[in-house]
Amino acid sequence: MENITGKVVAVTGSSAGIGRAIAIKLAEKGAIVVLGARNIGKLEELAAEIKESGGEATCIETDVKHKADLVRLVNTAVEQYGRLDVLVNNAGVSQLSRIDELDTDGWEDMIDINLKGVLYGMAAAIPIFRQQQSGHIVNIISTSGLKIVPMQGVYAGTKNAVRTIAEAFRQESDGSMRITGISPGFVKTDFAENIKNEAMKTMVRKGMEQMGIDPVAIANAVVYAVSQPDDVEIGDIVIRPSKQN
Repeated sequence: MENITGKVVAVTGSSAGIGRAIAIKLAEKGAIVVLGARNIGKLEELAAEIKESGGEATCIETDVKHKADLVRLVNTAVEQYGRLDVLVNNAGVSQLSRIDELDTDGWEDMIDINLKGVLYGMAAAIPIFRQQQSGHIVNIISTSGLKIVPMQGVYAGTKNAVRTIAEAFRQESDGSMRITGISPGFVKTDFAENIKNEAMKTMVRKGMEQMGIDPVAIANAVVYAVSQPDDVEIGDIVIRPSKQN
């Protein structure tokens, strides 16, 4: 874990759930965390909690739908701490429905956050990484898309698009910039609360209650990936409940 101490890590969607767990765990291991999310109140509470525990954190309101917000997030890291070592693209949203229900608003929301939000994060971080000649992108993806099932078509599509883009970036990189994909299955978070389809919301809640794992499991995977020596890249990690099909 010595390779984490002092690293500056920006985390999107860090006000709750998996993102919050990632920020706390990284701070415990000695990283400096730069918190980004839309809920600035929760971010400020988390930053204060980390500092009270002896860690270092700062926060900035961040909506990944907006390119400028991601630029501000990474620039905050550089301005306050002199560098950015890791960007964790964690922010995500799910609207689960049949494709022929034509929830175009839901489609656009998922594309804007799950896909374009990741690309905007990469676009903000890569110039800094290029200048430093080092950097690490960690994308929190999903087990959706590894197995194609009804009701998850567009959601899984956004997640598989991130997988494809990440693999292309890995091949294009000269090794100075690393990229890792972490795909969680059912995790105990409030992720289901934004789902508009009531039947799917109930199903996801039930899955979380019956077999959801602690978000700390995902945070531990991030710690593992970013703690590796500079010449080691962790590609893809899938973390699901042992009971999940």
